[in-house]
Amino acid sequence: MSLEDRAKATAKNIEGKAQEALGKVTGDPKDQAEGKAKQAESQVRHGVEDIKDNVKEELK
Repeated sequence: MSLEDRAKATAKNIEGKAQEALGKVTGDPKDQAEGKAKQAESQVRHGVEDIKDNVKEELK
Protein backbone atom coordinates (compact mmCIF):
# COMPACT_ATOMS: atom_id res chain seq x y z
CA MET A 1 0.00 0.00 0.00
CA SER A 2 1.15 3.42 -0.81
CA LEU A 3 1.86 5.67 2.12
CA GLU A 4 1.14 8.58 -0.20
CA ASP A 5 -2.36 7.25 -0.94
CA ARG A 6 -3.03 6.81 2.78
CA ALA A 7 -1.86 10.36 3.45
CA LYS A 8 -4.14 11.71 0.71
CA ALA A 9 -7.10 9.83 2.15
CA THR A 10 -6.36 11.14 5.63
CA ALA A 11 -6.04 14.68 4.30
CA LYS A 12 -9.39 14.30 2.52
CA ASN A 13 -10.95 13.15 5.80
CA ILE A 14 -9.58 16.15 7.68
CA GLU A 15 -10.74 18.48 4.92
CA GLY A 16 -14.20 16.94 5.09
CA LYS A 17 -14.42 17.30 8.85
CA ALA A 18 -13.38 20.95 8.63
CA GLN A 19 -15.89 21.66 5.87
CA GLU A 20 -18.68 19.92 7.78
CA ALA A 21 -17.84 21.91 10.93
CA LEU A 22 -17.81 25.15 8.95
CA GLY A 23 -21.19 24.27 7.53
CA LYS A 24 -22.56 23.70 11.01
CA VAL A 25 -21.20 27.04 12.23
CA THR A 26 -22.50 28.98 9.25
CA GLY A 27 -25.72 26.98 8.96
CA ASP A 28 -24.90 25.96 5.38
CA PRO A 29 -26.33 22.49 4.72
CA LYS A 30 -24.44 22.27 1.40
CA ASP A 31 -21.08 22.59 3.16
CA GLN A 32 -22.17 20.04 5.75
CA ALA A 33 -23.17 17.57 3.04
CA GLU A 34 -20.00 18.11 1.02
CA GLY A 35 -17.91 17.63 4.16
CA LYS A 36 -19.64 14.36 4.95
CA ALA A 37 -19.17 13.23 1.34
CA LYS A 38 -15.43 13.91 1.56
CA GLN A 39 -15.24 11.89 4.76
CA ALA A 40 -17.07 9.02 3.09
CA GLU A 41 -14.69 9.21 0.13
CA SER A 42 -11.78 9.01 2.55
CA GLN A 43 -13.21 5.87 4.15
CA VAL A 44 -13.59 4.26 0.72
CA ARG A 45 -10.00 5.14 -0.18
CA HIS A 46 -8.74 3.61 3.06
CA GLY A 47 -10.82 0.51 2.36
CA VAL A 48 -9.32 0.18 -1.12
CA GLU A 49 -5.83 0.48 0.31
CA ASP A 50 -6.65 -2.18 2.92
CA ILE A 51 -7.79 -4.52 0.15
CA LYS A 52 -4.61 -3.85 -1.83
CA ASP A 53 -2.53 -4.63 1.26
CA ASN A 54 -4.43 -7.87 1.89
CA VAL A 55 -4.01 -9.01 -1.72
CA LYS A 56 -0.29 -8.28 -1.63
CA GLU A 57 0.07 -10.28 1.58
CA GLU A 58 -1.83 -13.23 0.11
CA LEU A 59 0.37 -13.24 -3.00
CA LYS A 60 3.59 -13.46 -0.97
